[in-house]
Amino acid sequence: MSTVHDGRGAACRRTILFAAAFVASLGWAQPSSGPIKLVVPFTPGTGIDLIARQIGPKLAERLGRPVIVENKAGASGNVGTESVVRAPADGSTLLVTVNTLVMNRALFPKLSFDPVNDLTPVSLTSWGQLVLVASRHSGIASAQQLIQRAKAKPGAINYGSPGNGTPHHLAMELVKNQAKVFMTHIPYRGTGPAVTDLLGGQIDVMFLPIHVALAHVKAGSLTALAISSDKPHPLLPDVPPLRALNLGRLDVEMWYGVLAPKGTPKDVVGRLNQELGEILVLPDVKAAFETQGMTPAHSSAEEFRALIEKDATRWAELIKAQNIVAD
Repeated sequence: MSTVHDGRGAACRRTILFAAAFVASLGWAQPSSGPIKLVVPFTPGTGIDLIARQIGPKLAERLGRPVIVENKAGASGNVGTESVVRAPADGSTLLVTVNTLVMNRALFPKLSFDPVNDLTPVSLTSWGQLVLVASRHSGIASAQQLIQRAKAKPGAINYGSPGNGTPHHLAMELVKNQAKVFMTHIPYRGTGPAVTDLLGGQIDVMFLPIHVALAHVKAGSLTALAISSDKPHPLLPDVPPLRALNLGRLDVEMWYGVLAPKGTPKDVVGRLNQELGEILVLPDVKAAFETQGMTPAHSSAEEFRALIEKDATRWAELIKAQNIVAD
């Protein structure tokens, strides 16, 4: 009798232990767990902020946990990024960012962390394009004309950006590098002041995200010269891609994605990746992204890592070639 009882007891204990281990493995995603923080390393209202605020509520529904969006701007995104690098690697703190992440690796060589190796890629979320625009006061009507003028009068054309090392800045530096021309860079502290001066004619050209430039292009106050992708964009179908300049690889699409602290368990990354893949195809999410000029895109964590490493090398080479330094 006691033998039967002991056998049943052992089986029961094994069942309980198995169940406990299973629940523990999923514990980060249970409704009773704490909130998940989505850190956006830039100010509210940016494309990155929109991504976080679109995917946040969907993740909360699917994981049964509160999801909080926290904007932690500063130092070209490095302040918010470092806060995620230093956070516990348990899936409770995630970074929603853009390819500025890899640019910063070369722009800020004395950072106390490595933006590429000290984070765990979770998933790509979208691609965004920049559009090269000219002030109507400049009289520049095409990308070809811009290059011709820059060659004829080196330094005479002023171009703006939201700051040194931003994608807007590096996109123009890539054009300069490929075309072998010199234009004068006027860095601003943010997109708003740069657009104000562009509209007023104080600067001649700059790259802008499509959703920022679109209204001004439609109103005729800015002239769209080229799109940064390798094909026309649905929101600006008549604007040619930069490749039309025949200057080599000029695609400067911006990728956006989600990353976690280094060491985050693979099962946690896998679950987040799966949920994001299902969220990104939802019609309302797709529509919200597309109105901002972004195209939803999902990837495996491994594919995202490969993209990050490739992009880091590409921009590091340009930053070195053009002798670009951060503010």
